[in-house]
Amino acid sequence: MSAWILGLTGGIGSGKTAVANCFAALGVPVIDTDLIAHGLTGPGGGAMGALEAEFGAGVLNPDGALNRPAMRALAFETPDARRRLEAILHPMIRAESDRQCAAASGPYAVLVVPLLVESGSYRERVQRICVVDCPEAVQVARVMARNGLDEHQVRAIMAAQASRAERLAVADDVIENADGLAHLATRVATLHPRYLSLAASGNAL
Repeated sequence: MSAWILGLTGGIGSGKTAVANCFAALGVPVIDTDLIAHGLTGPGGGAMGALEAEFGAGVLNPDGALNRPAMRALAFETPDARRRLEAILHPMIRAESDRQCAAASGPYAVLVVPLLVESGSYRERVQRICVVDCPEAVQVARVMARNGLDEHQVRAIMAAQASRAERLAVADDVIENADGLAHLATRVATLHPRYLSLAASGNAL
């Protein structure tokens, strides 16, 4: 088990996945809670029975996977629906991420949690927090291009997350990603030896 866990977070469209991939390229185990959530809500996923029972067949695709646009619209337009969704998914995601962290080998592991700042339980599980940061206008443009959402939808998602200032306030390290992906591997390669040293000493600072 990797007892030393780096929490990696950032707002939607910030580039968390690209940064996580840079760590993975260095051989660091990466546990991504978004990927876990996708597995739980895919065809035959472990959360689908509970989600159908809670929200009805209207949130399912024909293949049995979660209809993400329908669920997203419901969750962000109806706060109670969002709470019900989280009550089903979050315990399952936490249990699976715990299992994967326990199974991870190597001096340290990276736990990718989009809502790390909002969730006290995740903050308690990591030794250090690295935030991927970019201006909000860049986030909006990226998500609109990537997901086909309009600006109102993207900003509604962002409003449900911690603010940029709140993320930066808890960051031990910040990786800027305003100008594209080219520099990310270099930045991660710079941080990696420090994390190896901290993990070896069992320290967070």
